[in-house]
Parts: sequence; structure tokens; C-alpha cells
Amino acid sequence: MSLEIKVPPVGESISEVTLSQWKKKDGDYVEMDEVIAELESDKATFELTASVAGTLKITAAEGDTLEIGAVVCSIEEGAGSQAPEASAAPAPAEVTASADQAESSSKPESTDSAKTLEIKVPPVGESITEVTLSKWLVKDGESVEMDQQIAELESDKATFELTAEIAGIVKQIAEEGATLAIGAVVCAITSGAAGSSSPKPETAKEQATADKSPNYASGTPSPSAGKILSEKGVDPASVAGTGVAGRITKEDAVNAQKSVPQPGVKKPEPVAAPAVVVSGSRNERRVKMTSLRKTIAKRLIAVKSETAMLTTFNEVDMKPVMDLRTKYKDKFKEKHGVGLGFMSFFTKAVSEALKEFPSVNARIENDEIVYSDFADVSIAVSAPKGLVVPVIRNADAMSLAEIEKSVLGLALKARDNKLTIEEMTGGTFTITNGGIFGSMMSTPIINAPQSAILGMHNIVERPIALNGEVVIRPIMYIALSYDHRIIDGKESVSFLVRVKQLLEDPARLLLGV
Repeated sequence: MSLEIKVPPVGESISEVTLSQWKKKDGDYVEMDEVIAELESDKATFELTASVAGTLKITAAEGDTLEIGAVVCSIEEGAGSQAPEASAAPAPAEVTASADQAESSSKPESTDSAKTLEIKVPPVGESITEVTLSKWLVKDGESVEMDQQIAELESDKATFELTAEIAGIVKQIAEEGATLAIGAVVCAITSGAAGSSSPKPETAKEQATADKSPNYASGTPSPSAGKILSEKGVDPASVAGTGVAGRITKEDAVNAQKSVPQPGVKKPEPVAAPAVVVSGSRNERRVKMTSLRKTIAKRLIAVKSETAMLTTFNEVDMKPVMDLRTKYKDKFKEKHGVGLGFMSFFTKAVSEALKEFPSVNARIENDEIVYSDFADVSIAVSAPKGLVVPVIRNADAMSLAEIEKSVLGLALKARDNKLTIEEMTGGTFTITNGGIFGSMMSTPIINAPQSAILGMHNIVERPIALNGEVVIRPIMYIALSYDHRIIDGKESVSFLVRVKQLLEDPARLLLGV
């Protein structure tokens, strides 16, 4: 019987893939679940496995672009006598399988209470269809407790922790760096009597070591590891795999070094005119983009192409705010337990200005303009894994102390990658502070679907004319990028002038005038 192997669904928005590499040749005998090819989409690389054991007949060629559901190859299921004729390699696998069956048949009395539970990728957000397994927190074969953290999952918006639903022994199924759809199996946990489950990890490791040479996975790199080895020019045969059944993992590939020829008789170099000599290292590195970085890139490009974005500038004399902050910062911290920074003044000033210019706080949805009677201010934060934008809810109703506490709490969560989806969605206006990195002036990009973003910059002492005299004042340039489809030039300039007035006379923030 011949079974057709087709391109599986690999994501909601993916309609076609590229057959990047065949792992087996036409006519090879393959085992069930053996990796036979690599498929590559615009988002990730996937492995195609054999659904049955049999003889492989290749239909598509390497480099072909295939639609979801297209036939890639077929596998001719044969009688038991076909396996040894095709290859001698499957024989040890059959022996192992028989041994496993014999072992399982000899254990029912002691493992009646044992059960295996598959741990799957949980739903993590309405718009999230796939995640990346960024890090395993436990080893394969390790014993875990219920609710223990076993892995970290990373989406294009946040990082999540996967926990054990039962106590038992972990069997890793997905590798670090793998892109998984919601509901995909990450690992399995086997629970049972302590006497029967505790020695299992060592037995599994010993068996994996014993079967390493005949197993098809031994010495085979994962897709990400294969790309890294290819870029380094390292032969996979020279790399010792530490993955399941000797498979070469991404970490193995990163740590692999290109073999250096042994020193021997050095051939004399011909004397010729010297070529152009370039001093210093000429190495290059290729690092796969994270889901977060890819999403940021797509969203920024979409904003540039889908909005009529432009930027207006103004300058703020920061001396009044700085004087007020210097005078009361110690008492402020003593009373509220948090420092008094510039972000609270800007957030408060923006919240007041948004009340006067509601279109700056609005957004476009289809053919309608949605006006918000509240100010949910997003604060752009540079986190270890990229730019995130947590939201301060109802900032217009907060005091300076409440805003400072919210900013500090969100910044700490961003640093530790603990922000939730809810904390990063739903903002109506964004503030970004490039000044902490030394930026003098910039044109920030709108955080869609919002219509405007305020850019803060560094504070520099500059000479200005004040009351007919030249004085030195701490000046900050501020920038407002806005969508001209919804915000007119008069409104944008007036909004920025209002923010300037409130900051240069901070008493207005307290009096609401």
C-alpha cells in the first residue's frame, strides 16, 4: 500500500512552504516518524516526518515551492521482509522496539498506576497562533513536581512559563528554538510509583547511549543547528550531538568549532607582490530573528506604509521641572517610597493635553474614528529581548506618585520578561524616551493602532534668549509623530505647545489650568 505524504498545515497565515532539503534519498527505507525532509516558510523551518515505515518515493525536488496540502513524496508500505532488504540500519531499531515491548509487557504489575500526560502549548492570547520554545528549565528524564516550571515559551509579545500539570518524569519532545503552534505537544510527563519511575531516567539515557550509533537521529543536526554548521563550514560528522538519541542541537552547533589542520610540514609560500592586507577580524555571524523582533519589524513597516505619518518639533525649558524635582525629591521618596523622575511629569502633561485635543487620543477603525475619553499611556521600554510598550491605565486620573509607581513596576517586569499580554495592549497614546541613550532629536514611529507618539530626548544646556537677555538653560527637544489622516497640523502643533506650557510651569499640572 502506498501512502502520500503531504505538506501539513504549519500556521494560520502560511499558505506555502519551500522544500529546503531532503534528509533521505529516493528509494531509501524509512522508519515511522523518521525525519525525511525540511520545509521552510517565511516564519520558521519545519521537519517533515514519515507517517509510516516503508520505501520512500520522492515527488518534489529541493527548492520547490509547495502549497499546503501538496504531495511531497509517497511511502510504499511493505512486508516485514522489505526492511532488511532496504537497509541494515532499521534492524537494531526493530530489536530495540521488541525489547521495549518485552520490557513493557514485563512491568504491568508494578506500573498499573503509571500514566503519561502530554504537555501542550496553552492558548496565550487571542492573536497569537505560535510560540517559540526559548529555553528548557529541566533536563530530559528529570523528575519534576506538579506546577514546577519546566520551560519558557516566547511569543511575539511576551515570554511565558510552562509548568508541569502532574509530578513525574519529563520526556522532552520539542527542542529549544523550535516554533510550535498553539496546542502542539512540548513534552510528556510519566507519573507512577516511586520505585518504578525513579531509575527510569538513567535507564533511558543508557539506552540512548547504547543505541546512538544505529539510530537515524545520531549525528543528525536539527534545522537550526544545520544552518549554523553550514554557515560555520563545520562538518556535522565532527560534532558530538547531546540531544535525544545523539541528535545535534542548536547549542551543539553554536559551540562547534571548525577543525584546524594539524601542524605539519609547512609549504613555502611563493614570493609575489603582496595583496591588499586588511587588519583585524573579518568574521560574520548570522543570528535568526526572534519572534518578537520579526513582529516589531512587520508592525513598523506596516505603520510607515499604511499611515500618513509626519513629525512636528518643539523645545522645552526643563529648569522649572528640575528645580521642583531637586527641591522635593527627598521628601517625595520618603513619603511615597519611589523616586520622582521626569516620566511622571511628561505622562501627566500628556494626559492633560489629551483632554483638550481628543483627536490625538483617537484611532481609526475601518471607516470610523474611535475617540477615548480616558488616557491609557503606553511607555516604550527597552527590554533584554527587544522593545516592549507596557500601558499605564487611566493615567489621567493618577497623581505623580501613582504614575511613578506604575512606571517602576512595569519597567521591572520588562527587565525580567514578566510582562503579560494584558499589560502591553490597549494603549491610546505612547511616550518614548530616547534621551536616556543620548538622543538629541528623532522622529519616533507611531505605535499602531494609535494615532500619535511623543518622543523625549536628552537635556542639554543651551543659550536661549529670555526677556531680552541670553541665558543658559537646560533644554529638551520634544517630537510628536502623528497620523495626518486623523490629526490636522493645527491640532498637532497646539497639542505639543500645550505639553510645553505644562512642563515649563508645572504648577498648572497640580491646579489643572
